[in-house]
Amino acid sequence: MQKTKINSVLISVFNKEGIDDFCKEFYKNNIEIYSTGGTKKHIEKLNISVKSIESITGYPSILGGRVKTLHPKIFGSLLSRSDNNEDKHDQKKYDIPKIDMLIVDLYPFKETVLTSKDENKIIEKIDIGGVSLIRAAAKNYSEVLVVSSKKQYKIILDELINNNFSTNKEFKKKNAYEAFKLVADYDNEIKEYFEKNNNYSKQLRYGENPHQKATFTGEIKEIFEKIHGKELSYNNLLDVDSALKLISEFDETTFAIIKHNNACGIASSFDVHSSYKLALEADPISAFGGVLVANKTIDETASKAINKLFFEIIIAPKYTSKALKLLKSKKNRIILIQKKQITNRRSIRTILNGTLQQDMDTIQNNRKNWKLVTETRASLFELEDLEFANKIVKYSKSNAIVLVKNKQMVSSGVGQTSRIDALNFAINKAKRIGLDTNNSVMASDAFFPFPDCVQIAFKAGINSIVQPGGSIKDDLSIIACNENKISMFFSGIRHFYH
Repeated sequence: MQKTKINSVLISVFNKEGIDDFCKEFYKNNIEIYSTGGTKKHIEKLNISVKSIESITGYPSILGGRVKTLHPKIFGSLLSRSDNNEDKHDQKKYDIPKIDMLIVDLYPFKETVLTSKDENKIIEKIDIGGVSLIRAAAKNYSEVLVVSSKKQYKIILDELINNNFSTNKEFKKKNAYEAFKLVADYDNEIKEYFEKNNNYSKQLRYGENPHQKATFTGEIKEIFEKIHGKELSYNNLLDVDSALKLISEFDETTFAIIKHNNACGIASSFDVHSSYKLALEADPISAFGGVLVANKTIDETASKAINKLFFEIIIAPKYTSKALKLLKSKKNRIILIQKKQITNRRSIRTILNGTLQQDMDTIQNNRKNWKLVTETRASLFELEDLEFANKIVKYSKSNAIVLVKNKQMVSSGVGQTSRIDALNFAINKAKRIGLDTNNSVMASDAFFPFPDCVQIAFKAGINSIVQPGGSIKDDLSIIACNENKISMFFSGIRHFYH
């Protein structure tokens, strides 16, 4: 791979430790050094020739050092492209030198936060020029080698010495990545400081368990208004998030009960009271201490039934005054008014000392897009139930199976290590509670690798199935459905939820 020689370098560091070795090698190899204020004085003490930034810009450091390198000539020297005629014309016209390497050490913002409570002192350690220089050099990595951390000094200096101060594009690209990562982390430290010190971040009582510390960062008041009860915990917030995402899928009057991020009961009916009763019927034991959510106004009739249950949180867009008076009778009960939908479009998780990011699963997966793959067809009522079940399974922990009849979740099996276990769990749970799975429908969050789930479904009286399809043995499941007069649809969309 072609290498290019480094002929000039700009050095601007807060901490001077480690740059002496660089400067001595630059001097021996006739590499032009440009530098700023304190860094320039440090290099001069080594009896090494160095040019000031002012010799390029013709402009002094101003505002007590807040503005030193923020000048078109400096950024032109880092961003110019040797193969671009317009860039070469501008360099010549405005007397802009070419800088091939940048060494920057940012102001120690995080360290200052840890050692000082003086806000003015902390703010002054927010680096502006250094961050801007790093971004410019990293953007132009094909031509500029950027050194953004003292941790890189030895590795990079050894590389340069061993290659006669020449570098290839891949080496510069790797250091550009390190530079962008450092700037992102640096900006995040500043963001976190403002969050913690300006009420943008809220300390929670504890995390998932009492020994874990936890905070919430965000404008939670945009989503809902808390009108009664104790402070929301880490686990409360997770359940509220799950409840709001699930209920957002339904337009008709629907009530859901959430426990450990899964629906333990959900139903749609002609009013909130009826929907609640049907939702509770699906699993009255798990509903104890759960999170309740409705998508319509909770009136007095509904509140009288709801008030008999011990629960942590209730969420609705509105409550009548009589309903509120009754629901507020328990001091610690949390009552939330939902103001708007969750609009996050990205999901972020930390793993392996890094992060995973993905789009949220917001796709509209309804029966208009499904494919009937069996000889047996589904009735209109079964289709509506299938769609209802598919919305629930989307927000159920994988492996997940959901059984529905008459827009009531009859049962579910969630978080199982096999789909057979999930289905058997759902069927056995329904039997234990006393709900009939005959003439119910089933939704699966992922395909059936074998026809065994179809056989189990048939024995439980399940009439219709929706699943994504996509197994190499789909045909075996289709044959099993046809033999047992079960209708089956392929949605074409998997809904894993880990």
